[in-house]
Parts: sequence; structure tokens; C-alpha cells
Amino acid sequence: MKFNNIQSCYLGPEISPEQFIPEHFFLFLLKGSMISYDGYKHYTMKPGDYCIARKNHLVRYTKHKEDGVFEKVIISFDEAFLRKFLERHPYSVEPTENNDSFLFINEDKLIKNFIHSLEPYYNGTEQLDSIFVDIKREELLMILLKNNPELKNIFFNFNVPYKIDLESFMNHNFKFNISLERFAFMTGRSLSTFKREFKTIFNMPPGKWLMNKRLQEAYFLLDKEHKKPTEIYIDLGFEDLSHFSYVFKKQYGFSPAHLSHKTVL
Repeated sequence: MKFNNIQSCYLGPEISPEQFIPEHFFLFLLKGSMISYDGYKHYTMKPGDYCIARKNHLVRYTKHKEDGVFEKVIISFDEAFLRKFLERHPYSVEPTENNDSFLFINEDKLIKNFIHSLEPYYNGTEQLDSIFVDIKREELLMILLKNNPELKNIFFNFNVPYKIDLESFMNHNFKFNISLERFAFMTGRSLSTFKREFKTIFNMPPGKWLMNKRLQEAYFLLDKEHKKPTEIYIDLGFEDLSHFSYVFKKQYGFSPAHLSHKTVL
């Protein structure tokens, strides 16, 4: 399951490594546990928990299986669906100061009953068709708004990210493995403006800066925190260990494993 191609109702064993959430979605954890981090806060989920994951947020997941199994229910609320819902059910939207990436929902009998109604679909005995998916999505959305009316200010705010402090944002979020286009979008800029302003602030292109910043952090974690390369490369935005080892050695003249072994000794 990829968040940039999310299904309206997804029932499966995996959580995507994608670190950008393009649409709101409802998440219910059936089996296993999960810890998520958005650069500011950690969020922990255990079986039976449900929450709203918010669009236009950066997150990283660590999932833990229970008896070899990790299962969840995901139902997306994409903008097109939310706009159609708002046409039929008008809500006035107000600004909100809540910037949490995950909004945990209070335990509710209606939500429990709704989840129970999906059991034939997540246990594999029935298949969801597109018309029924939208009916179930609307039912869930109405339950959520009844449970917490303030969610209207989250769901029906269709504003794109506004222009924010580029230097502060990048220094805080350089570890996330997303494209330059995503970084530009999240800082409220076109890609060309992002690149131009970035070079003015940091005196180098964003791609080079990101690599240097991640390698500097890697060196610190290996040398001062005595971490192992296998423990840090994913969290620093590298997709595989071999690439991390290659660029680290190219930068410093020795492998990260060598530095890690040296600090242990």
C-alpha cells in the first residue's frame, strides 16, 4: 500500500514506507503495534486503537508484528470525496492550532459497530465494490464528526501549505526520504523557487546539502552514540545499506562499519 496511491478501504498486512501523507485516512489497528514519528512527536498504536492520519504531514513508521501478524484497516478521505460530502452536508470551517500528524479518536460504540460491519471484508470472505466503499466512507465520516465535531476543521480545510521558513523546516526534516518536489510543496513553494531560495540560504543545491547533512548526522550517531550502521541508515533517509556505506566511505574515506567498530573498541 502506497500513500500516494491509497485505496479507499485497504485491508492488508503491510504499512507503506512512504513518508508523505497526501490524503487524510482513518487507521484502525487489528493486530500488532506501531510507533510513528513526524519529526516532533512519537505516536504509539496498539490493537483496538484508531486514529486519523493527516494529509500533508511527514511521518515514519516502525511496526511490530503480533505472532507474526500485522493487520490494519485503512479508509481514505481524499479531497474529491470530502468536497462532495461538504456540498451535501455544509460545515463552517475555523482555523485550528492542532498540528499533530495523528489524531486519536475517543472510544465510541458507533465506531466499534462500524468496524465490526467491515469484518467480512478484512477477513477475506467478501469483496468491496466501489459504490459500497463510498457509502461506508460517508457513514464513517458522519460517525467521526458526531464523535468529534472539531474534526471538520481538519477534514474540510482544503488550503495548500503556505510559505514557511525554509531554513528551519529543512534543518528539522532533512532525515525524511522524500523528493525535492515534496519539500518544495510542504514549504509553500514551486520547485524552481525552492531550489533558488535554498541555494541562497545554504550556499549549495538542496540535493548536495541533504546528503551532507545526513552523512554528518550519521557520523555523529556512529561516533558519539555508538550506533550500528544497520540501526541508522533508514532513519537518515537512505533506502539501502549498501548505498549508505558507499556514500559514507566516499565522504570520509572509511566505511561506517569501521567507525562503528572503532567506537565500540
